[in-house]
Amino acid sequence: MARPITLFTGQWADLPFEEVCRLAASWGYDGVEIACWGDHFEVDKALADPAYIDAKKATLDKYGLRVWAISNHLVGQAVCDHPIDERHQGILPARIWGTGDPEAVRQAAAQEMKDTARAAARLGVQTVIGFTGSSIWHTLAMFPPVPASMIDAGYQDFADRWNPILDVFDEVGVRFAHEVHPSEIAYDYWTTRRALDAIGHRPAFGLNWDPSHFVWQDLDPVNFILEFADRIYHVDCKDAKVRTGDGRRGRLSSHLPWADLRRGWDFISTGHGDVPWEDSFRALNAIGYTGPISVEWEDAGMDRLLGAPEALAFVRRLAFDPPTASFDAAFSTKE
Repeated sequence: MARPITLFTGQWADLPFEEVCRLAASWGYDGVEIACWGDHFEVDKALADPAYIDAKKATLDKYGLRVWAISNHLVGQAVCDHPIDERHQGILPARIWGTGDPEAVRQAAAQEMKDTARAAARLGVQTVIGFTGSSIWHTLAMFPPVPASMIDAGYQDFADRWNPILDVFDEVGVRFAHEVHPSEIAYDYWTTRRALDAIGHRPAFGLNWDPSHFVWQDLDPVNFILEFADRIYHVDCKDAKVRTGDGRRGRLSSHLPWADLRRGWDFISTGHGDVPWEDSFRALNAIGYTGPISVEWEDAGMDRLLGAPEALAFVRRLAFDPPTASFDAAFSTKE
């Protein structure tokens, strides 16, 4: 059976959940990866009112859609972040932001991630996707000089804050899929290794493979799949286009907004960028990944009502199933 293709609702949270479901179904998506913002999935309501979950399921059933995962990137970001500032106030629910005291925000975010696991279990899904935040991302440029002890403390802070969250994930039978992404504790190959080491490689913590973040860092998204085969818990399809090479446009993008062509790279509709999609899907076949393929549509230069159905057609064409037998089996003369 072909793997289901879903639409991540995070970039559509300005629309009511039912409208996003209507659109996704009309385009032919098999389901949705539901974001925990907008009115799409509100963790506090999901735990407080049993009828809330029933209403979400009824909406999905109405449009013939299924859900395999929910995502809480925005709150997860605040668990470890330093500094906590106005950027976080802009993405967090008011009840998590509170007075804006940084440590209080981190503690509230951690509690919300525990509750997200509980809410996911009530919805009947086994995977929560999200970010972890990082207390050491701001040291990336390595100047002023960063002592090794500071980096060590950053990974210890991640373990101290996320292990109690993962305990709840274990209790309710749900897994966390961290999206390897700049600004997180794990943003490339080596930092992913170190993050897994920090939490003792516990099974509750895995990875959401999103190749767009590898491309502009000059990382190989295909080999990442093969290296972390046992940790690929979910797949998001987002593309990126690199436009460096003219001596002006750099990888750090000069504080320029999305879709500004002076940037050195940009997120772009799936199939229009530099991700080696066919090899990536072959690698997913090779590791035996059978979960959903979720289109995370981001392209500040394209209308999303055009891009989302086009991305679905692109992914459906390339995300083919592995063969049931090797082609050269037909050469055998044995019965």
